[in-house]
Amino acid sequence: MPLHLGHEKSDERPLPVNPFFGEANPVARMVEAPPKHRLPTTPMPPTTAYQLVHDELMLDGNARLNLATFVTTWMEPEAGVLIDECLDKNMIDKDEYPRTAELERRCVAMLASLWNANPAAAVGCSTTGSSEACMLAGMALKRRWMRRNTDRYPAEDVRPNLVMGINVQVCWEKFCNYWEVEARQVPMEGDRFHIDPQAAADLCDENTIGVVGILGSTFDGSYEPIADLCTALDDLQERTGLDIPVHVDGASGAMIAPFLDQDLVWDFRLPRVASINTSGHKYGLVYPGVGWALWRDKEALPEELVFHVNYLGGDMPTFALNFSRPGAQVAAQYYVFLRLGREGFRLVQQSTRDVARGLAERIEALGDFRLLSRGDELPVFAFTTAPHVQAYDVFDISRRLRENGWLVPAYTFPPNRKDLSVLRVVCRNGFSVDLAELFVEDLSRLLPELRRQQQPATHDRGAATSFHH
Repeated sequence: MPLHLGHEKSDERPLPVNPFFGEANPVARMVEAPPKHRLPTTPMPPTTAYQLVHDELMLDGNARLNLATFVTTWMEPEAGVLIDECLDKNMIDKDEYPRTAELERRCVAMLASLWNANPAAAVGCSTTGSSEACMLAGMALKRRWMRRNTDRYPAEDVRPNLVMGINVQVCWEKFCNYWEVEARQVPMEGDRFHIDPQAAADLCDENTIGVVGILGSTFDGSYEPIADLCTALDDLQERTGLDIPVHVDGASGAMIAPFLDQDLVWDFRLPRVASINTSGHKYGLVYPGVGWALWRDKEALPEELVFHVNYLGGDMPTFALNFSRPGAQVAAQYYVFLRLGREGFRLVQQSTRDVARGLAERIEALGDFRLLSRGDELPVFAFTTAPHVQAYDVFDISRRLRENGWLVPAYTFPPNRKDLSVLRVVCRNGFSVDLAELFVEDLSRLLPELRRQQQPATHDRGAATSFHH
């Protein structure tokens, strides 16, 4: 929902519309463009409306060249056809669209198996993305804590808190704000760019509803040590009796690690992990927007948060913040699961990681940059300028790459590493070896000119990039 009404400019638009756009309006004779900020007085032909909107959207960036986003920008044509066929189906009407509801149920069961939960015991649902899934997981954590502390809460001097690294996605800060939970964040230190397990455990007390671990961080693509985090909380329970659950924000990594890092223990194999979320529209390989939230069992998801609808004469539990939304992306997710299977996912994700690692090595070999990560966990890597580079900074690089169509975010890390500014490259399915080669060529062509600068052109880092973490 926009928080403004558009630019405060005159709504008079005497500019002509190209008559070739559609049938000529016998009254206006196609000599006047439609208004921008109020409804036109009369209808126009569909071809004209389409062309006007189409032409304006041409000024957007090319999604395939957007190396900032984690969101899927390419799917097979068959998936596109399936999405078109399901756009008019409202996911919430499970009794009217029972097969769509069944596909959602199957996807939840597949993810439960993938994340080593008991499919018969695990509960879950689709969401519009990981942000909604995180809100649901946070609500469940808070409600479980409230159940255990009915003798103390609510009270003026008792405020629940949630422990997390400062590198969390902004949705967790939103959750804490919206649901009146104190956010306790572990800062970055030195070359540690994500949560420290012991530091997280030290922030916990009797008012802690849970700890969030990230698989992996959007800042540099690294996995947080979920098993070590659980061990630190196990030790805390032995010393204090505090039993703190863990939620794994696997927005990206929960669809990478099961296929490429099978020996990594991060999921429901850890008894302390109560819930996991992922973004189907990221490395789940589906167009936006679809996410998934799963809980270990019914104990992890308080019953009072679940609503029940009649489904084919039976009971279909539902738990979501949003009501009406299309079933298209759920159908597309089921299509991808069927289409690829475990082996197909492994091949696709391995290919993406190979592109990321190869590109990181090529950039390091240029000599002007220092890698913070190498794309060997998430297919994502961050890099900054080498110490000897004084003529330009990462913001200059980001700005100049945009001239060639590449959207590469440059940003400053949070406390206590605000001194560190980086570029980050996200490799996704569809970002091929050939595109990576073109990227390196364009970056290499920029360097001689940037090296000749007297100093970085950036005067205001806050305004230097349109990307803000």
